[in-house]
Amino acid sequence: MISLLKKIVGSRNDRLLKQYRKLVSRINSLEKTVEVLSDEELAAKTQEFKARYQQDGDLDALLPEAFAVVREASRRVLGMRHFDVQLIGGITLHYGKIAEMRTGEGKTLMSTLPVYLNAMSGKGVHVVTVNDYLARRDAQQMGRLYNFLGLSVGVVVPEQDNAEKMAAYRADITYGTNNEFGFDYLRDNMEYRAEDRRQRELTYAIVDEVDSILIDEARTPLIISGQADDNTELYVKMNQVPAMLTRMASEPKPQEPEPEGDFWVDEKSQQIYLSEAGHEHAEDILTRLGMLPEGESLYEPRHITLMHHLMVALRAHNLFFRDQHYVVNDGEIVIVDEFTGRFMAGRRWSDGLHQAVEAKEGVAIQNENQTLASITFQNFFRMYKKLAGMTGTADTEAYEFQEIYGLETVIIPTNLPMIRNDQNDQIFKNDQEKFAAIIKDIRDCHERNQPVLVGTTSIENSEVLSELLKKENLPHDVLNAKQHAREAEIVAEAGKPGKITIATNMAGRGTDIVLGGSIEKAIALVRADDTLTAEQKEERIAAIREKWLPINQQVKEAGGLRIIGTERHESRRIDNQLRGRAGRQGDPGSSRFYLSLDDSLMRIFAGERVRAIMDRLGTDGEPIEARMVSRSIESAQRKVEGRNFDIRKQLLEYDDVSNDQRKVLYGQRNEVLEEADSGPLVANLRDAAITDFVRTYVPAESMEEQWDIPALQTALEAEWQISVPLTDMLEKNDNMGDEDIVEAVLAQARENYDIKVALVGKEQWVSFERAILLQTIDTLWREHLSSLDHLRQGIHLRGYAQKDPKQEYKREAFELFSGMLERVRNDTARVLMTVQIQSPEQVEAAEADAAQSHVSNMQFHHSDYDEALANADINEQGDVSAGGITVKNMVGRVGRNDPCPCGSGKKYKHCHGKLT
Repeated sequence: MISLLKKIVGSRNDRLLKQYRKLVSRINSLEKTVEVLSDEELAAKTQEFKARYQQDGDLDALLPEAFAVVREASRRVLGMRHFDVQLIGGITLHYGKIAEMRTGEGKTLMSTLPVYLNAMSGKGVHVVTVNDYLARRDAQQMGRLYNFLGLSVGVVVPEQDNAEKMAAYRADITYGTNNEFGFDYLRDNMEYRAEDRRQRELTYAIVDEVDSILIDEARTPLIISGQADDNTELYVKMNQVPAMLTRMASEPKPQEPEPEGDFWVDEKSQQIYLSEAGHEHAEDILTRLGMLPEGESLYEPRHITLMHHLMVALRAHNLFFRDQHYVVNDGEIVIVDEFTGRFMAGRRWSDGLHQAVEAKEGVAIQNENQTLASITFQNFFRMYKKLAGMTGTADTEAYEFQEIYGLETVIIPTNLPMIRNDQNDQIFKNDQEKFAAIIKDIRDCHERNQPVLVGTTSIENSEVLSELLKKENLPHDVLNAKQHAREAEIVAEAGKPGKITIATNMAGRGTDIVLGGSIEKAIALVRADDTLTAEQKEERIAAIREKWLPINQQVKEAGGLRIIGTERHESRRIDNQLRGRAGRQGDPGSSRFYLSLDDSLMRIFAGERVRAIMDRLGTDGEPIEARMVSRSIESAQRKVEGRNFDIRKQLLEYDDVSNDQRKVLYGQRNEVLEEADSGPLVANLRDAAITDFVRTYVPAESMEEQWDIPALQTALEAEWQISVPLTDMLEKNDNMGDEDIVEAVLAQARENYDIKVALVGKEQWVSFERAILLQTIDTLWREHLSSLDHLRQGIHLRGYAQKDPKQEYKREAFELFSGMLERVRNDTARVLMTVQIQSPEQVEAAEADAAQSHVSNMQFHHSDYDEALANADINEQGDVSAGGITVKNMVGRVGRNDPCPCGSGKKYKHCHGKLT
């Protein structure tokens, strides 16, 4: 019935394309009108569009004219005219949807249409790419077009100074990576002056390779962290244990004898489980190593961290492998992105896993980190008022895009028909047979001058295949994270006759493989040569193209680019990205995946069933090639994708709790930054904190017999430095009630406060007041993030008590947040009330030196950053300089592990020591 309805009325995608084609007709009808305009008149259209937007605020009304102007400007400046399908893609992006366009269809050029149109609002457009190279390249290439039309272009990259970054964000169009946009958002919410913030309001973003960023990266949060406790010795000791434990041959099955061994590995869920015998064996080993006291259990509460370190060490040894999940580079463990095969410099695994891998590889172990601020890409990109994306492979994840981001996927037709031949998979019994077949296929292509791109899923596999090709004397290039510097050069050459290129996952490479080899670089060099006249340039470019055409034709006749996959990835999308490198713009091409029963996907999901078929058929060295088997593999991939989606969705539901709290806290923090005078806010905090304090000794609406006035007077002097003769006041006035006592204490507190303000000066005090309030918020927010992490790790156990873990998490997280806000109020009020002020002559009036209480050795996880924010200035006496005011340390030098002088009962480092 559904298929019948689709034939009659068309699918949703068909109806959208039909609607967009009407707009394309209107754009095409304006082409003649725009062609006759001079360069100056064409550029002047930008101001005209901006003025019209200011009047009616409707970008949709400007779309046909704006797109026509961009197309004409592109033809003049870049020598490229947008195809009609690129106009359809541009309309899709403008309406806040995902445009799925095949590789080589010109997504970068297409994006200029909606970017220009949305820049008319003056609120800024962000173009998000997957790496710095692409951000700089696109900003430079497309910047020529935008500059011609009178728009400014900025690019944000790591380690850029603040002035440059601010200028980039204030440009009409800003290019940058997903990491950098996210980190700048977090940094802005850690600043102590409103004018130091970089970003404007998040209005409109176009995300390139949207599936890579919003799906593959969704589970990894951006984290700004500072150094925590040093457990280096524990990691080194624990690294000895995995080698002393034995892995079971298989997972224990119910009603069957347990296999011999201490632990088993669940490859599907990437977890390790200790058996009962393994648990006892581990305890014996740890006791022998002096890590566990004699006769004590690993499961006792005080040894819970030991248990955690043991499991982390087992995971490092049994689930994370060199040249597959990470590489050792200059004495550091560098993670390799499983989806793109790129190095992820600066990113570290959490929960001690990175340190366990460092111990395993014998490199220097870096300290664990404490989270200062974090956000996931899911929550960051959902903050944009309008979001759009483009990629070659989004349709398989369309449901997730719609469900989580509210993004609809529109499949854009190709400019020329796709004629690539996707052949059935060939499945072999083992890796040896599979690689022999791959080498045979590569040799055949090489001899016929057909270029070959071989896709592998890991660096290790690419290097194994490279060794085999060397033995066969087949010249080739290897493109993996170790050769990332030559990436664009290798990809540009990959289409030359007989060229063999081995590459790890080809996601987001950003460079087309042109049949016959790319001539763009040669043409760019001619265009950049100022010694040549315009005519000479055109002559040389024509000669380059003429020389290239026969080579291009030779490759086409050989069958175009040949794609060979060495195994299936757990995501169909990654396989489609590899296939998508061939068959661009109507070029010929072919693809085939070679699989073996030793491949991880086959072994985990389909190995036993397919092995039984092969044994029955008696295939010896011969592959199975059947659509049925290929369908069964795709079914396994769908299961993995579905499971990964469920994990991402569940993580998002938990993360939404901290995200809602983050929005509230950052909102309040920004209010403090933007307020010219934070005095009224601090006065409210102070009055509320002192009122609550008094109420613990003098309850509301209580009898005089219930009051403890002597204890209240002592506590007020000790904790708040407020001296009020309450006993005398009560003796003189018998009618004094509990409200009167509160008011008397508040009046004295205000008087003490006003004296301090008068001593320092209103302007200086406001700066100091704001700095203390922001310091307190930041310190307690860090502790709160750590509490939420611990809460999340154990909340699933509530399910055993027939309680919903998600609801329990929400309830407890809310209680933690409420408690945190109360502590912000009390701590801020107490510090401001007890601070001792030096004489005005010693006070430096420099608001620029606002308090910097950030944790040292700050790290930015998800990209490579070396910058760190400075500490507040602390002198030898323990005084703290903040906001131009020096706060005297009243109790002398306090050791980090001494009790805090405030009387909280905590160690100084966990209490007011954090403020300094």
